[in-house]
Amino acid sequence: MQKDIKRLSLILLFAPFTLWILLLVVLPHIGMVILSLREKVAPRVYEFGFGNYLEFLHEPIYWNTLIRTGSMSLLVTALALIIGFPIAYYIAKIAGPRARGGLFLLCLIPLWVSDLIRSFGWILLLRETGVISSFLVWTGLIGTPVEFLYNDAAVIVGLVYTVILFMIVPLVSTLDGMDNSMIEAGYNLGGNGFTVLRRIIIPYAMPGIVAGCIVTFMLTAGSYLTPILLGGKNSSWFTEQIYNQFITRFNWEGGAAFGMLLLLFTSLVIWLGLKLSGQTLANTVAKS
Repeated sequence: MQKDIKRLSLILLFAPFTLWILLLVVLPHIGMVILSLREKVAPRVYEFGFGNYLEFLHEPIYWNTLIRTGSMSLLVTALALIIGFPIAYYIAKIAGPRARGGLFLLCLIPLWVSDLIRSFGWILLLRETGVISSFLVWTGLIGTPVEFLYNDAAVIVGLVYTVILFMIVPLVSTLDGMDNSMIEAGYNLGGNGFTVLRRIIIPYAMPGIVAGCIVTFMLTAGSYLTPILLGGKNSSWFTEQIYNQFITRFNWEGGAAFGMLLLLFTSLVIWLGLKLSGQTLANTVAKS
């Protein structure tokens, strides 16, 4: 009787999560795979094949855009790690309890508004008549207003601002579990700050680093609004190609194929990252 009650409790506990994964993740992806394998041979006539995937391979603009999206996503991830690691270390190891809560609140502020509002905020700052350009003209540093929008730098700045919290949170979670005596022992054994960072702090924080990089990279590669609004027609982001297939060309089969290709590409990059870092996905999730 007791075992039956425990079993029922476990079933009721995991049922909502299982349904959520099944209905919102597994089934939609299965539907996307099936849709991507449908080739339109005549009006309302379809057959199964790999024509949608071959179309991607035959058009250089498609795979060039995918490679560009992946490389810029890696750059955004690296910048988020470089900026977020010192912040996470300060929150976890230096700041007091009250300061820690305030710093976390500051990190959460960007998530209080949508991607659209955040992007328009950057537009107000970076456009030709925006705050930054007007301030530089007022100080005399430049003679005429400068357009800081619609380039790769604007896209990278906006994406780093959007995803940096997802880098900080797993780093704080991992670093918070590190015993301060490990750092003290490193200094007592004659190590300097760089040696302690390289030999003790970074290896210990590696699961958090990998977890933050995975989340940041996936969010960046799948972003749509920020690259389009801050990069304009020169953004060349792969999610725009997916949008064009679905909405502009009404080619749902091609859009599904492009979506699956983006998923496979980002999964491959993450797998390579795990191999190069010597981490496993299970270990990363467990320690972060």
